[in-house]
Amino acid sequence: MEDVKWLLRRCGLPILLLLIFVIAGVFCWGKLHAEKQKVAEEVWEPPIEIENSEAETEEAENAEISTESAYWFIPQASDDLLSEKEKEQLQSTVLSAAESVREIYKDIVIADAPSYSSGINEFTHEQRKAVVEQLGRSGLVSVEEDTAMQNHEVIETFYADYLDGRDSMVTVFEVYRDGLIGAVTFIYRKGELQTYYIGIRWKEGGIPEIQGTSVSNVAEIKLTEKGYFIYAYEYVIAHASLRQYWRIEPLPEDWRELTEKYISGLSYVNYNVLVTNWDSNNVEDILMPCMYEDIYRISTGENLKTEDWKIPAEEYERIMTTYFPVSVEQLREHCGYAEGSNSYEYEMIYASPYPPFGEVVDYTKNADGTITLIVDGVWSDYNSDLAFRNTVVVLPFEDGTFRYLSNSIEQIELELPPIARKKG
Repeated sequence: MEDVKWLLRRCGLPILLLLIFVIAGVFCWGKLHAEKQKVAEEVWEPPIEIENSEAETEEAENAEISTESAYWFIPQASDDLLSEKEKEQLQSTVLSAAESVREIYKDIVIADAPSYSSGINEFTHEQRKAVVEQLGRSGLVSVEEDTAMQNHEVIETFYADYLDGRDSMVTVFEVYRDGLIGAVTFIYRKGELQTYYIGIRWKEGGIPEIQGTSVSNVAEIKLTEKGYFIYAYEYVIAHASLRQYWRIEPLPEDWRELTEKYISGLSYVNYNVLVTNWDSNNVEDILMPCMYEDIYRISTGENLKTEDWKIPAEEYERIMTTYFPVSVEQLREHCGYAEGSNSYEYEMIYASPYPPFGEVVDYTKNADGTITLIVDGVWSDYNSDLAFRNTVVVLPFEDGTFRYLSNSIEQIELELPPIARKKG
């Protein structure tokens, strides 16, 4: 206590002044804080409740954004060749076209699905064909993968205009496996090419709605002598094909049927059946374990299923000796036979990007019952509808099965696929 008194006597005035300053500062700070709180209370207002109509508007806007974003992953052109009015007219035309085929969709069950999906569980080839032909009867260009394009002459006119430098447009309706319809309008204007895509999906009762739209720049188009319309976008989506195509002039029906039965199930890139010259004398050159999966599908019409990655020898050998001039001994030597389990090891085929495919363009029925098929290799991703040409000889059997007897191949516009050549 004495020490405190001594300190006050010695430094009383400075301490007193310091104490006064501290008290004044605390008082001023408290007053300022009170003023700020008062201002805040005056500015604050209770939240405004949104009326139902406004909420519904916001919901509709969200739905519109969702629809427009169905094609968010597709690169969009920065400048449109079409005006907004022209786009609206096209959307109206496409919806009217969809309305004309609603009877085909009216009884189909539509499940809840993301905006980019159709929600249709099964849409048969017969239904797709009916849609294409109905649109065709209305004078529209329409197509699906297993049905001849309707009114293909309109595309030929568009391509002629393009070559002559005249502004032109054409809309193609494509029906997909899942029931969606894509309307692709090609625009050639002022020396530039674009597509305006309108996707159509369906609601219960066969009611069409616009799924989304997109505008894309086109780098090139080509109409081949054989009737392939091949086009490439300026920007290619990752993992997508380098080029898109339609066969606008249909194959004759007998060529199409021969293609479907004998050629469509075979690959140019996974094994050597179509890319080497072979017959019964050197058939061992084409024997590879992975080829069985495709031959099984050709034989049964079903996808291969295995247990423990093994295929019973009896089944494997029965199918392979039917479809090729091979012996059981040759199969066991070259195709992964396991004596202990009396089975063949399953070797999976992995998808290869941008593969070519074959189509029959001529044939001869021979006196010995065999058929000689002339097959053109189409490689649309590399802009060719005649990359190479095969001569395939087959022997049909009375039970509907057949045997591949030989193949020869000639390179024409392109080299053979690198993967297939490496395996050879």
